[in-house]
Amino acid sequence: DWMQCFQVAWKRHSSTDIKCEICGFRIHGQNVPFEAVVLDKSTGEGVIRAKDKLDCELQKEHTFTIQAYDCGEGPDGANMKKSHKATVHIQVNDINEYSPVFKEKSYKATVIEGKKYDSILKVEAVDADCSFQFSQICNYEIVTPDVPFTIDKDGFIKNTEKLSYGKERMYKLTVTAYDCGKNRASEDVLVKISVKPTCKPSWQGFSKRIEYEPGTGSLALFPSMHLETCDEPITSIRASIELETNHIGKGCDRDTYSEKSLHKLCGASSGTVELLPAPSSSANWTVGLPTDNGHDSDQVFEFNGTQAIKVPDGMVSTSLKEPFTISVWMRHGPGAHEKETILCNSDKTEMNRHHYSLYVHNCRLILLLRQDPSEAENYKPAEFHWKLDQVCDKEWHHYVLNVEFPTVSLFVDGTTFEPFLVTEDYPLHPSKIEAQLTIGACWQGGNARMAQFFRGNLAGLMIRSGKLENKKVIDCLYTCKEGLDVQLPEEVASAVKVEFNPNQSSLTVEGDDIDAFDKVMQHISYLNSRQFPTPGIRHLRISTTVKCFNEESCVTVPDAEGYVMVLQPEEPKISLSGIDHFARSAAEFESQEGVTLFPELRIVSTITREVEADAESEAAEGADDDPTVQETVVSEEIMHNLDTCEVTVVGDELDGEHESLEVDMSQLQQRGLEMSSSNLGLVITGVNTMANYEQVLHLIRYKNWHTEALFDRKFKLVCSELNGRYISNDFKVEVNVIHTASPVEHANNAMVQPNFINPVHHASVDLSGHNLVNAHQASVVPSAATIVIVVCVSFLVFMIILGVFRIRAAHQRTMRDQENGKENEMDWDDSALTITVNPMETYEDQHSSEEEEEEEEESEDGEEEDDITSAESESSEDEEGGEPEDQQGASRQQQLEWDDSTLTY
Repeated sequence: DWMQCFQVAWKRHSSTDIKCEICGFRIHGQNVPFEAVVLDKSTGEGVIRAKDKLDCELQKEHTFTIQAYDCGEGPDGANMKKSHKATVHIQVNDINEYSPVFKEKSYKATVIEGKKYDSILKVEAVDADCSFQFSQICNYEIVTPDVPFTIDKDGFIKNTEKLSYGKERMYKLTVTAYDCGKNRASEDVLVKISVKPTCKPSWQGFSKRIEYEPGTGSLALFPSMHLETCDEPITSIRASIELETNHIGKGCDRDTYSEKSLHKLCGASSGTVELLPAPSSSANWTVGLPTDNGHDSDQVFEFNGTQAIKVPDGMVSTSLKEPFTISVWMRHGPGAHEKETILCNSDKTEMNRHHYSLYVHNCRLILLLRQDPSEAENYKPAEFHWKLDQVCDKEWHHYVLNVEFPTVSLFVDGTTFEPFLVTEDYPLHPSKIEAQLTIGACWQGGNARMAQFFRGNLAGLMIRSGKLENKKVIDCLYTCKEGLDVQLPEEVASAVKVEFNPNQSSLTVEGDDIDAFDKVMQHISYLNSRQFPTPGIRHLRISTTVKCFNEESCVTVPDAEGYVMVLQPEEPKISLSGIDHFARSAAEFESQEGVTLFPELRIVSTITREVEADAESEAAEGADDDPTVQETVVSEEIMHNLDTCEVTVVGDELDGEHESLEVDMSQLQQRGLEMSSSNLGLVITGVNTMANYEQVLHLIRYKNWHTEALFDRKFKLVCSELNGRYISNDFKVEVNVIHTASPVEHANNAMVQPNFINPVHHASVDLSGHNLVNAHQASVVPSAATIVIVVCVSFLVFMIILGVFRIRAAHQRTMRDQENGKENEMDWDDSALTITVNPMETYEDQHSSEEEEEEEEESEDGEEEDDITSAESESSEDEEGGEPEDQQGASRQQQLEWDDSTLTY
């Protein structure tokens, strides 16, 4: 039967008993991507195949029905029979053709420092494959090495250690993913993890390094700073700002003029004696003491416990019956338990009595003041003790003692301290023994040795008699030239209180309004009023105390620390210039006025600075392809004060019996200057302008009332600023003495030589570059050396004429005619030989001319050169000199006063 036949064919069983064939299969369903094809009609074997490529990602399974049909009866296949419908299920197998892809382009997260998280964030990737095996993400991985993070198989990232905002503010991680078929993500993903600091009360917006350009006025230190309080309920804030400058000299930038000048600038009256001056020709008792000039050229003396100095007698005439003041800068450590003497006045011989002394002992400052013998032999105050931490803290402090017996007032860094102990003693016994004033130890006259040595540093030790220092002067001496400043905004002036310490190195700000407090802090500035401040670091520290409701201190604000970097100032170059060589007659040296040493002295100070090149220069640099040249150097003249000018003698010291350097003291006093002199020269001191120093130096005169053996004198001038911080060039001056001789009567009139200088020739004498004033008229009889010179010169001229004659004979006739014209100009009249000698040649030129002549004269009369005076041997200056010499000669000729109508040689 047919049904039996179909079933047999479909099951691929052959039957020989029943004859039947299967002609095709029909698939039922919409858009079925399969077709069924008959392979064997007799057996009914067929195959289902796909029409196109299958895609698992589009459809993983297909379900449809299929029917088979036979070939029918008759030749045209009519009466075709169909089978029942069979259901077909087809599953499409997957291949790992896709890689994982992250859902986001990047991931971000923020964490708080100091905390370990179970999960910071999750990254997620997907895979487009259709199968479970290939579409699942089996693993995530952090590609970035050495980071404190890890990631699990589900994409959760966590930190492996506590993070620190100070160490790293943001981490950037690269993360990839793998599917279960081990395909890696096509693109890795970036993960940014920001570290947020825990909210800690602190100062925010504070720059640790603040650069200060000298000469720019005040500089705001905290322009963007504010206080973070973490939303705590604040009731009051107090901040202390300290500017630490202890490493600079004596504590901060102060004027480094001499202590005597500083006292005068601060308004102290006269009578000040400087006991520790910088070594000079007029004050040399501090020579040999170790010094530490510091960063700003303060003159600081070091006492190591073995050295002391004696002050010359007569320097201090302090009477204990009068008020007097002692001031000193001192730096002293803990030291030993023995007495350490700063200043001591004791018996010079025989006994060891201390008349008065200032010393330290066990961190106490003690003033001993023994009264002179008197009628009343009563106890009187003799020792004043102050116990002070400042004495032993190894820092610089300024001490001023105002003594008005029987009371003594002490000021330390401008603050008053009362003695905690005053002991009494009898007055000293009468004695005719002289006293010895010493520094750094006390002189034991009976043992002839020093004792009670000081260990530390001293500077600016002064004694002023007759008048006490007032508080204004003391503050001026102590106050810094640098410090803190604040300009309170009007809107917050009433809400915030600001207080300064005496030298303005620290201040306190107090208020209850945070916004107003921040504004005040932003207006605090650094100011240095010195023209040439000391470069270097000034440390800053802000200490803050905050109070809250119901609690004294609820918020702890850490100290904020930084520093002000004062940049190197443009240093001045002090230049001294003027006439450095001239001659004067002996009569002028012996006159009442003497000779002016620096008649045309000029003091100029310049600074050299780099400036940006202009457009033209930049264009030129571009043309030269030299981009490294960005700046050009320029010099400009500046004005500032001087504090010392010293004139010293070059060579032998001054002989007080017949020579001296003098200056008009009234002119000095008018300008507030002082002068000290010695056999080495003189020193003018005092803070004043360069113009005033010029005027005073113009007045310095050299006198010598015994000039017979004097031919020249040399002097050196040096000026300085800020106690030697800036020093000028060495300006040397040489002055020659012109000696004139009187007429001499000869027994044989035939030996009298005719006048050597013809007045007709005087107009052509070149006197440029010389200054000769009031030369005396006299007839001069030539010496033997002069006759030798005349003979030699005559011989030399004869040889020149002979040479010229031979040259002329060898030339053409026209040239000979021309030479004949020259020969007429060189007619020689040796009956009365005339020689013009310039007595104003420099000392160096004199020797050079003598060396030229030695070749001819040495064998005959070389020894006679010693008898030739400078006026007789100097030749005129080179007439072919350059323009600078001509200009100098013109300036010198203005002072020339020469009467040569009858001057003869």
